[in-house]
Amino acid sequence: MGTPGAQGGRRVGRPRADQRPDSGLTPRAELLAAAAELFTTRGYAATTTRAVAERAGMRQASMYHYVSGKEELLADLLESTVTPSLACARELLADDATPAEGRLWELCRTDVELLCGGGPHNLGGLYLLPEVRAERFAGFHAVRAELKDAYRQLIAATAAGGALAKSELELRTDLVFGLIEGVILVHRSDPERPVSAFAEATADAALRIAGV
Repeated sequence: MGTPGAQGGRRVGRPRADQRPDSGLTPRAELLAAAAELFTTRGYAATTTRAVAERAGMRQASMYHYVSGKEELLADLLESTVTPSLACARELLADDATPAEGRLWELCRTDVELLCGGGPHNLGGLYLLPEVRAERFAGFHAVRAELKDAYRQLIAATAAGGALAKSELELRTDLVFGLIEGVILVHRSDPERPVSAFAEATADAALRIAGV
């Protein structure tokens, strides 16, 4: 969907419900920010489109000028938690000069930092929603599957991974990937834990699981 144009230095769009301070965000970005806050604090099922619109400072009817509804907002938020890690994974896969063990550790560390340190809301927790299994979120599942395959390729490229049978490689990949995504729950139980130290410890543990 396109973003509203500008006229005279001001955004053009639907009337707003109230006179909130201008955040500098486009209306769609404001809706995503509002949805991120409400989905992670109230829960996805308990959040209405009206509540998202009001939190973003617009009328519910105006919201549909920018998004189709809650599912589109959730889909965008989910993909936003994976795409930065996938970009990192692609760069690491292309780096033939660095040993695979180091690249795998770096991907684990970066992925955990992105999951646990990505803004004021724990968006990684959205992975746990039962609604995410629906076909509507196929785009997120495709991006997640590509990220998981990057983990598999890096594990296979290590000295230990190269000696594994296919079934054992798949198991190690499942375990490592499960550990990385599982940090969401651990971080939620102790949000004050420094993310950088947490990420490094998790990366160390992931490499032990991989047999490195």
